[in-house]
Amino acid sequence: MLAQEKITATSVTYPASERFRLLHRNGYGRTLIKIGAHYVPRRSLILAFSESLLLMLSLVLATAVRFHHLSTAQDYLSHPGNWLRFVLMTLTCQLSLYYSEVYEVRVASNRGLQLVRALAAMGISLVALSIFYYFVPAIRLERGIAVIGAFLAVVALVSWRLLLEKARIFARPLERLLVMGTGRDGIKLAEEILRRPQLQYKVVGFLDESNYSPGKPLATPGIIGGVSEVEEVVAREDIDRLVIALAERRGVMPIRDLANLRLQGLPIEDARSAYERLTGRVSLDELHPSSLFMSDGFHKSHMMVAMKRLTDIAVSALLIALTLPLMALVAAAIWLEDGSPVLFKQDRVGLGGHIFKILKFRSMRVSTGNEKPTWTADGDPRITRIGAIIRKFRLDELPQLINILHGEMSLVGPRPEVPYFCEMLDREVPFFNQRHSVRPGLTGWAQIRYIYGASLEQAKTKFEYDLFYIKHLSVLFDLTIIIETAKVVLIGKGAK
Repeated sequence: MLAQEKITATSVTYPASERFRLLHRNGYGRTLIKIGAHYVPRRSLILAFSESLLLMLSLVLATAVRFHHLSTAQDYLSHPGNWLRFVLMTLTCQLSLYYSEVYEVRVASNRGLQLVRALAAMGISLVALSIFYYFVPAIRLERGIAVIGAFLAVVALVSWRLLLEKARIFARPLERLLVMGTGRDGIKLAEEILRRPQLQYKVVGFLDESNYSPGKPLATPGIIGGVSEVEEVVAREDIDRLVIALAERRGVMPIRDLANLRLQGLPIEDARSAYERLTGRVSLDELHPSSLFMSDGFHKSHMMVAMKRLTDIAVSALLIALTLPLMALVAAAIWLEDGSPVLFKQDRVGLGGHIFKILKFRSMRVSTGNEKPTWTADGDPRITRIGAIIRKFRLDELPQLINILHGEMSLVGPRPEVPYFCEMLDREVPFFNQRHSVRPGLTGWAQIRYIYGASLEQAKTKFEYDLFYIKHLSVLFDLTIIIETAKVVLIGKGAK
């Protein structure tokens, strides 16, 4: 260990008044909550929980309105089965609100759009419940309560959102960050935070590791001190989290000061880890091999791999049975518009670099087979009219359920690439071959978090999401991706 990094009981001495002093904390807690491998803004969880309570309250009030007499309403509410019906409707409404993107920032900041989306979500919920009640009448909720409750719920939800907006509860920063160092990682992190105000972080400023220049702008916040002043700046600016972004740590990092701050309860993390947590991707810029094999992730237990495979077999078999009529209609539409073949087969790279034939419904004109592979662009003239529709709602991917059943693919994983692109990207993108350490997927983290990759730079960014998925692989993470994929498919988001 380097001499300047040694910390012993006798080398770190502080005044008695400071040895056990805890830093003043704002008491808000973390702004991001970890669910599986995915970090969710706390504001979204608070909204979802509070609005679930409002939905339940709306149904209780609707019961009182529907029966007019308090005694009759009390009798109705005294039966546990009716509360289960309330819970079912609440969950259905909450799912509809989620899929209507009511929790997206662009919707939450637009009053008119909030009202339209809330009304649409309630309408979808009532239709979905009506279909469900038809097949399972035993759990049916009294019609008058459902309709009145839906109306009251819209009023309650929109009023609640307006009240939160008026109080600016979600506009205040919950965590004040200080970046130690002026390295590129720290600047990238600050830029990401500025682009994501919904995270409720505030970058207070940077600490310069050399030639302290007060006020020098880096990414809106400027340099507010030197690295050697870290304890003073943390106390003065009421910092909640310290991020290390030193370009060179040897001989620069104030080990004693950092140890003192950490013992006082201040969260300290590396800029790369913070960036990964905020963005859901692993930055490839200056990524070293040690960052892969010395990190906490990239662990695949035999039990988890076996569970994932069993889930793939069960779900793909069920989906094939359920979607068989739909696949028949898609095949007929393709044949009527452009003739045969209906299916498109292409070489793709799978687990361990193994080449397999992927199955898709054909969405483009039949090619001669001599063309050089190219990425699909917006408005690609090769796409047929039926092809544009089935690509928008990902129906062209349905035959890949057979690939999953055969073990060539998984429900969730990095999308399989053409061998030509794999060879090119392996030369241009560091660690690209790591994506072949897991089975390719029908859907994936990159598919729900990023646009269709149609260039080298976009392919590199997509791989950063794929690497994050491989690093944090888990059954719960897969479930999160599947739920989000359903939303992407329903609204036709990101297709080409």
